[in-house]
Amino acid sequence: MAHKAGFVNIIGNPNVGKSTLMNAFIGEKLSIITAKAQTTRHRILGIVNGEDFQVILSDTPGIIKPAYELQDSMMKFVKSAFEDADILIYMVEIGEKGLKDTSFLEKLKNTKIPVLLLLNKIDASDQHTLEEQIRYWQEQLPSAEIHPISALRNFNVKEVFERILELLPEAPPYFPKDQLTDKPERFFVNEIIREKILEYYKKEIPYSVEIETEEFLEDEKIIRIRSVIMVERDSQKGIIIGHKGAALKRVGIAARKDLEKFFDKQVHIELYVKVNKNWRSDPRQLRRFGYDQK
Repeated sequence: MAHKAGFVNIIGNPNVGKSTLMNAFIGEKLSIITAKAQTTRHRILGIVNGEDFQVILSDTPGIIKPAYELQDSMMKFVKSAFEDADILIYMVEIGEKGLKDTSFLEKLKNTKIPVLLLLNKIDASDQHTLEEQIRYWQEQLPSAEIHPISALRNFNVKEVFERILELLPEAPPYFPKDQLTDKPERFFVNEIIREKILEYYKKEIPYSVEIETEEFLEDEKIIRIRSVIMVERDSQKGIIIGHKGAALKRVGIAARKDLEKFFDKQVHIELYVKVNKNWRSDPRQLRRFGYDQK
């Protein structure tokens, strides 16, 4: 039997459920999920292996019009998703009328790559609205296949995955068959801590934060982690720490619980907070945190 392999890249506006879909395909929580926009900052690969296939899923940041250097870097990750895709998944939800940046929609109209348009969150809609939305998107992207789904409820997700397998080109595996992602352990430590900050803090605080894991020491029984939470201003440092360190402690406890599930091992974590002024607009700092500025 011939082996199939390829890149399936997921794009869409913020909060359409891209990370939920990718995690559902993989069966593991690789992409962090919160109700806030711009949760995903990097391009994250998740790899699903079968005896005769390898699906390399790519979760990208939600499409926005960049306001500063960090957001510009995030959109470069989206642009790269067009360049190496064998299949493109364009996710929308009921009521959406297009991408935040219309240039990406034009690329979708003109691409020769197979496009699966996934109409998400149909569990929150009715049949009449759904039919109306399908007609609308058939006019917008006549070459795309439209699949109504609910990523959260796992409705029609298996059927979409089976369609992906049909469309995959014949190719040898790109990654070792036991590999789940292209990211190292420290990346997921940083993401899990950042997820808790997105959940627990309001306004600008979560978007001014970057995490750097300085120490990741693993032995047979325990993983010892030391991570630094970077903020842009002294006032933000005080908010992150909270009264007598209570807010930071809350983040540490919640992150530790998720990290122990993720690594299936006991975790000891130490968190510190440092001010790194205007890091979101500093190309040198952005490169340091893995945001490509080329």
